[in-house]
Amino acid sequence: MELLDGRFELKETAKLEGHTDRVWSLAWNPATGVGGIPLVFASCSGDKTVRIWEESPSSGSWNCKAVLEETHTRTVRSCAWSPNGKLLATASFDATTAIWENIGGDYECVSTLEGHENEIKSVAWNASGSLLATCSRDRTVWIWEVLPGNEYECVSVLQGHTQDVKMVQWHPTMDLLFSCSYDNTVKVWAGDDDNDDWHCVQTLDESNKRHTCTLSGYHDRTIFSVHWSRNGIIASGAADDAIRLFVENQEKGIDRSSFQLIFKKEKAHNMDVNSVQWSPGEKGLLASASDDGTIRIWELVPIS
Repeated sequence: MELLDGRFELKETAKLEGHTDRVWSLAWNPATGVGGIPLVFASCSGDKTVRIWEESPSSGSWNCKAVLEETHTRTVRSCAWSPNGKLLATASFDATTAIWENIGGDYECVSTLEGHENEIKSVAWNASGSLLATCSRDRTVWIWEVLPGNEYECVSVLQGHTQDVKMVQWHPTMDLLFSCSYDNTVKVWAGDDDNDDWHCVQTLDESNKRHTCTLSGYHDRTIFSVHWSRNGIIASGAADDAIRLFVENQEKGIDRSSFQLIFKKEKAHNMDVNSVQWSPGEKGLLASASDDGTIRIWELVPIS
């Protein structure tokens, strides 16, 4: 561990075990961590299961409240909560997406979305929770409309990427969808207001990229996950088993955005760090998931 500014550090507060294979992805429930509601997050794994974890407010310890299993037949690669926190979508290499609902304290699979030809790599809800996007090794992005009665209708199949589509992410307020692919492009998709016709409105690649800042040289191997906290701290996790934290440089007289490394945690895990996610609410917890099969909870604490 090396402190670069002496103001704070990441303190490990919990190491969560239970998955029997690598943990691919994490998702905090956005409706938790406020108003006295305990923090909850989901984790998904190569062991074909999803685990639901809840913090005990009194002790700060974490408990596995549910194991979602016997639905997916292969690796569960991605998970995402609906904006209201009532539904959980899980995407699998078995080419299906499952929708789960907490009914009377038990999580039940209320819908299964089928259609992709190969492994699904990512799933994401739009800001209103009315649309769901999935992407796959089959090079397509599917947009699903949420209908009454736990029904889902595919309203568009987006084609344009020439390699596996790795991830989808919605704009935080508008119905704009971003997809990134092994073809080294990011595509921006939008739908027409008067119909369900979705189309690519922009492709970002080497020829037209207009970035404000590049952070390089801070990790020794592939960076798998980056997440921005509510108070402006960027966390990154990589195949070098490390976690890095960055903040925007506030020095005056700088013409363009720049970021500085403020903290680095070597050997945050024993193997690749696949996902880093800041918690909702004001607590400022960071969860990390790894090929070592564990999840670690970190708290940002000041250095006295």
